[in-house]
Amino acid sequence: MLDYLLAPALILLVLAGWVTVQRLALRFAERHPEFGPQPSDGEGCGASCSCNASSACQKRR
Repeated sequence: MLDYLLAPALILLVLAGWVTVQRLALRFAERHPEFGPQPSDGEGCGASCSCNASSACQKRR
């Protein structure tokens, strides 16, 4: 029974930790603009076919 309560609690704890890290990274990027903008999740190279001109990406279009 303890396993059934511990697993969701651990998942929520990891999720809250990830959100905290994201907020800290964004705050750091705002304080230090000399390092450039903070990339968002799902953006940047590798997020879409625009970064690499592979044949698989061209076939889907």
